[in-house]
Amino acid sequence: MKRRIALGILIVAAALMPLALDPRGYWIRVLAITLLFAAMAQAWNIVGGLANQTSLGHAAFFGIGAYTSTVLLLKFGISPWLGMLAGGALGGLAAFVVAIPTMRLQGHYFALATLAFGEVMRVIANVWTSLTGGPGGLSVPFSPPNFAAYSFKWLRPHAYIALAALIIVTAIFEAIRQSAMGYRLRAIRQNPSAAEVIGVDTTRVKLQAAVISGALIAMLGTLYAQLAVFFDPDTVFGIADISIRIAMIAIIGGVGTAAGPILGAFFIIPLEEIMNDLLSSRAAGLSQLVFGIILIAVILWRPGGFITLFDSLRARWSRMVTP
Repeated sequence: MKRRIALGILIVAAALMPLALDPRGYWIRVLAITLLFAAMAQAWNIVGGLANQTSLGHAAFFGIGAYTSTVLLLKFGISPWLGMLAGGALGGLAAFVVAIPTMRLQGHYFALATLAFGEVMRVIANVWTSLTGGPGGLSVPFSPPNFAAYSFKWLRPHAYIALAALIIVTAIFEAIRQSAMGYRLRAIRQNPSAAEVIGVDTTRVKLQAAVISGALIAMLGTLYAQLAVFFDPDTVFGIADISIRIAMIAIIGGVGTAAGPILGAFFIIPLEEIMNDLLSSRAAGLSQLVFGIILIAVILWRPGGFITLFDSLRARWSRMVTP
């Protein structure tokens, strides 16, 4: 219950932030990206947190969503809202195709297999220039402000759309976690062999989780494309920029929990931007070095993620109030 209260406080605070920021400024863009990455990490959390399947290929689904909606907009004039649904369907289909041969894999074997798929998709997008624009990328065309066309004058609507996406993905995560499917996934996480003995179809359950996670990530790719306006294969299919980052956000915040990806995103994304702003002009690579040292220190301090702070504070409070 207390974690749900903390989750509610985080969402309310995120809803108030856009009102305090310049709708044309830099930091509201950072806020929108932070909310978007929190939603992406939450979608990854379905596979990486509940089933303990460390996927490093979610950038593939993200890129599929970004390209699907943008190509449909450029070639057929289809609204990005509809393109988002098409991208989600293709992302879920791609996750299904990838999951069939990889669901039997575990640990680093599964991680490497998913990483390879993400890299294959990046290479395909770079060489299929007639569809994706190749290394030159794609630009979302400008249109007059219109909600139906997913076009806005300022960045504040993008922040609220990203917040709405985060709330929806978090609700889906919580619904899965508390359902029979969630119990089966946690059983698989603890001991796959024991889960199969008690009747859990491990392959089917992990396949369902992969499809849901892939579809959600692909739909979020549309939101990123509309926010970024321009993107290329290395941006949306990037292993470090997307796959590793969303996994790191969930792990730093607290993997397998609803509040963890939100805490992780609000720590990692603003910190990275601050480090770049303060240190990037002083020496090449200095901002990345300091950022990496801080992350290592945080992991050593809280290996279970920031979410464990609530448990520690609750335990300390209980000792204080208990006579």
